[in-house]
Amino acid sequence: MTTRGARRGNGSGAPRSVDVARLAGVSQKTVSRVYNDEPYVSAEVRRRVLEAGEELGYRLNNAARALASGRTRSIGVVTLGTALYGPASLIMGVERAVRDTGYALRVVNTLEGDPTGVAGAVDSLLEQGVDGIVISEPIDDGRGENLTARGDVPVLVLGSPTLSTSRTLAAGVGADLMARTATEHLLELGHETVHHLAGPQQWYAARDRLEGWRATLAAHGRRIPDVVEGDWSAATGYKAGRELAADGDMTAVFAANDDMAIGLIRALAEAGRRVPEDVSVVGFDDIPVAAYVTPPLTTMRQPFDTVAQEGLKRLVHSIENPDAPPLPASEPPVDLVVRASTAPPPTRKTPGRGRSLAPSPAGGRSGPPLDGGASTYG
Repeated sequence: MTTRGARRGNGSGAPRSVDVARLAGVSQKTVSRVYNDEPYVSAEVRRRVLEAGEELGYRLNNAARALASGRTRSIGVVTLGTALYGPASLIMGVERAVRDTGYALRVVNTLEGDPTGVAGAVDSLLEQGVDGIVISEPIDDGRGENLTARGDVPVLVLGSPTLSTSRTLAAGVGADLMARTATEHLLELGHETVHHLAGPQQWYAARDRLEGWRATLAAHGRRIPDVVEGDWSAATGYKAGRELAADGDMTAVFAANDDMAIGLIRALAEAGRRVPEDVSVVGFDDIPVAAYVTPPLTTMRQPFDTVAQEGLKRLVHSIENPDAPPLPASEPPVDLVVRASTAPPPTRKTPGRGRSLAPSPAGGRSGPPLDGGASTYG
C-alpha cells in the first residue's frame, strides 16, 4: 500500500513538481499549468496530475511562484478591530473568499483615535509587498484622502467612499438603498412618518442609513422627526426607546442596526407600548438572534458573503490583469426580511397598556406570525 509522500524521487525531501510529473506521466510544464489553473489541459490529464500530487503530498511553492511572477500572492486587509456584527461578518466573508483565490491574507487592524489611521495601515501592507489591498474601514477619520498616491496596487473599498484612482474598486455600497426600503416598508403599512434611531455618525454606514431614511420621508412629503443617535449597542437602543416611548404619536421606528432595535423594543415594552400593535420596529443586519427575540424582528439582511466574494473576484482580476478594464460591479441585493415586529399603525390608541386596534396587514394577514416565521423580499 502506498502512503502519502512515500513515492518521491528526491529522497526524504519535500516533493517537487518534477516528481508529480514523473508519477502522472506528463511534463513538468503540464504540472505547472494544472496547479496554476491554466486552460488547455484535458480533464483526464488534470485528474492524473492532481491525484499524483495528492499521493505525494505536493504543495505549490508559493515563494517560487512569487519570484517567477513578481507577485507575493498576498492580499492585505485594513479593518477596524471590532467585534461588532457587521464589520466582523464582512471580514469573515473576506477571509473565506480569499481562501478560494489561492492568495494569502495579511490583516492590519486600525483603532479609533489612532493618528496614523488607514494611511499607516496601508503603508504597512505596501512595505510587506502585498499585491492588492482591501479597505474595510467603517469610520471616517478624515485622513484617508491621500491614499491614492501610496502605491500602484489595486484597492478594493468595502462600504466606505471610493478613492479617486483608476485602480480602486468599490463593493458593498447601497446602505442608503436598504434604508430606503426599510422606511418604505413602514410607510406602505400606513404609518404617517418613521422615526430613526441612528448609529454613530462618524461611521459611513450610519450616515448612509440616515440619509436613505431622510430622503425617503422627504420624497413622500412626510414629517422628518428629530434623529436619536446611539452607538450600535442594545444599551443605547434601550435608552433611546425610553425617550421615544414618551411620544404618544410615534408609531414606527427604523433602527440602524438590530442590537439597538432589540434594546428599543425592551424599553417600549416596559413603557406599555406594544410591538407591533402600538409601534412597529425595523432593524438592520439580520443578526442570528433577530428571528428569535420577542417579537421576531423585521430587518434588512446584509449580504456579507456575496459582497466579499464578488469584491475579491474583481480585486484578483485586477491584480492578475493590470492592463485590462476592471470587471463590472453588480448591484448588491436588497433583502427585507419581514417578521412580526411590523404591522399597520393602530387606528385608536389608549394610554398605558390599553388595547390598540389596527386593521389587518396588506395581503389579509390577521396578525403577526407566532412562530417567528418570515417573508423575504429581495
